[in-house]
Amino acid sequence: MRLAPLPDLILYGRPGCGLCEEARGFVTELLDARRTAGLETPSLVERDIETNPTWERAYFSSIPVVELGDRRLELAISPAKVRRLLTDVLDA
Repeated sequence: MRLAPLPDLILYGRPGCGLCEEARGFVTELLDARRTAGLETPSLVERDIETNPTWERAYFSSIPVVELGDRRLELAISPAKVRRLLTDVLDA
C-alpha cells in the first residue's frame, strides 16, 4: 500500500516533435496496459517546453523527457526503458 500520493507521469515535449509524438503513443499504451492489469497507474501530464523558458533551456536537446517522481528519463524513445521506469518507481 502506497503511503504517498501517486506521482503524475510528466512528458516534456514540443509541437512538431516526431519523437515526442511517438513517446506519447507508447507511454499511453504502457499506462493503459498497467490500468488493465490492475496496477497503480499515474496520470499523464504533458508539458510543452515552448511555454516555459526554464523547461526549454533544460530539455530542448533531450526531448522527449519523461519524469516520474524524482526520476527522469531523457531522450525517452525506448518503450522498454519507460516501462522499467514505471516498474522501478511504482512497483518497488
